[in-house]
Amino acid sequence: MRISFDLDDVLFVLPEKYETEPALPFPLNLRYTERLRKGTPELIHALQKRGYEVWIYTSSYRRKSYLNALFRLYGIHFDGIVNAQRHEKEVQRDRPRLMPTKLPNFYRISLHIDDEKSVEKNGKLYGFRTLRIFEPDENWAQKVLDEADRIAKLEESEHA
Repeated sequence: MRISFDLDDVLFVLPEKYETEPALPFPLNLRYTERLRKGTPELIHALQKRGYEVWIYTSSYRRKSYLNALFRLYGIHFDGIVNAQRHEKEVQRDRPRLMPTKLPNFYRISLHIDDEKSVEKNGKLYGFRTLRIFEPDENWAQKVLDEADRIAKLEESEHA
């Protein structure tokens, strides 16, 4: 099963509003200014330990190499990354109708974690599962784990 995370306001958060992982040491903090939501490394490792593939699916234009390098500094490896460039090339392509900014089921992603209400609405419209994490919540990681396990059981029973 694949799970994807949005970046901005989900994994990357403002320290003025959210608890965060410690900033990277100087001089790395000058290149990698984003701050990770507290508990992100443990959550990603827990999901992967359960056998889930963990992806990034973002509408930002951050380069894949930049994201891999940044997360590697926190001991995190993602199984796949979809950024705006990849989405435009593979999902939007030359379709005349504007596609949604994220379409996780195109990449066989079973659950997408996002903060945007519009992504949640598109999930209902385009048939993909979302979990909306959009505010400071000390139990956010447990909510993700619980929903991932629920979806995995649901998919298991669908294929039985």
